[in-house]
Amino acid sequence: MSRILVADDEEGVREFIGETLQGAGHEVVLAEDGKRALDELTAAGFDVLVTDLKMPQMDGLTLLRRGKELQPDLEVILLTAHGAIDVAVEAMKLGAFDFLQKPIAAPAQLRLLVARALERRALISHKEGSERKDAAYPDLRSDAPSMQQVIDALERVARTDSTLLLVGESGTGKEVAAHFVHRHSARATGPFMAVNCAVLSEQLLESELFGHERGAFTGAHAARRGRIELAAGGTFFLDEIGELKPELQAKLLRVVQERSYERLGGSRTLRADVRWIAATNRDLGALVAEGKFRKDLYHRLSVFPVRLPQLRERRADIPALAEALLRSVGQSIGRAHLSLDPAALKKLIAAPWTGNVRELKNTLERAAILSDGQIIRVEQIVLDPLESPTQDSAAEAQTLEQLEQAAIVRALAEVDGNRMRAADALGIGVRTLYEKLKRYGIG
Repeated sequence: MSRILVADDEEGVREFIGETLQGAGHEVVLAEDGKRALDELTAAGFDVLVTDLKMPQMDGLTLLRRGKELQPDLEVILLTAHGAIDVAVEAMKLGAFDFLQKPIAAPAQLRLLVARALERRALISHKEGSERKDAAYPDLRSDAPSMQQVIDALERVARTDSTLLLVGESGTGKEVAAHFVHRHSARATGPFMAVNCAVLSEQLLESELFGHERGAFTGAHAARRGRIELAAGGTFFLDEIGELKPELQAKLLRVVQERSYERLGGSRTLRADVRWIAATNRDLGALVAEGKFRKDLYHRLSVFPVRLPQLRERRADIPALAEALLRSVGQSIGRAHLSLDPAALKKLIAAPWTGNVRELKNTLERAAILSDGQIIRVEQIVLDPLESPTQDSAAEAQTLEQLEQAAIVRALAEVDGNRMRAADALGIGVRTLYEKLKRYGIG
């Protein structure tokens, strides 16, 4: 559900906009002037701000500037009276998404404009998410022969537009490999869209993936582009494809096979301009034999299969992986330059790692939280999260929530309360920071 903030000093206009957007399924907060709207933006994260241009306490342009400082990813729609077009154009130069003239001609016009703003925000969000993940894993390198073969295969297939199937145990880095292929492909400048097939229902698949036309079903007040359309020119990653429900496999087969589809309730055929990458920790061949997975879909997805080796098969990579993961962990908790003492690294290399790279990352995050300094010691490497801590470490241990609160408070103090800089220091988005501030009651 999207969060929309509406700022207008006219009660009738404010209520009309609120009811219109609530009817479209959005969570709406109303503010009677610019100052109150700024307070709401300071307290919580929003996806879209709809604001009047002329208001008491604070005008729309000032609110736009201040709102963008607090939440850079905030999309802003301005409401302008007739004759204020020049000001609205100036607002767009300051980062506004668009403007709408008052009085609003029809509710559908407002709903469509908000939907377009959310679509742009989604595209930017996916792109930034991809860039952040690429930064966390700048390259796939390995000293293990099994992984070197995988990297070579990924580099080769990245030069093509062939469908790729990534197979491996949970935590082996299948999504990281998908990002690697995307980043080294001709589609690198396009979006990277990921969908977890295990959570897709039939209705969700049709409306979220394919989009819908206005009136396609109850509540479809405006046309909506699906994720495939939003990912045009980029890569579409189907994670946990082995969990896809049988009734959905035929729908996916057509779009993968024919690279075409229609929006729900529409008749116009759209082209699926994406590169398909699927991933699974299941044996799809066995599922096909059991009648649980379509044979034709399996062959469409497995044009170029690549198996990701288990971490225990590539122990030579653990030192470099641990170093890269520690950098990522340090950014997320606001502590840079973390390192391992020799005994801690030796313990990591010898561990069984049934959860693979994901387990390694979780282990390092726990260790970083338990550590007081920059060097992580062997006693802070807890391989089993349910393992009883030692008496000494138990005295030091706090809940993850308490530690996270402390990290946020410390980061805010170091930057004199500047929330944008604090978010950067913590390695999280501004909106995520605002949500955590609200959750923990930090003013």
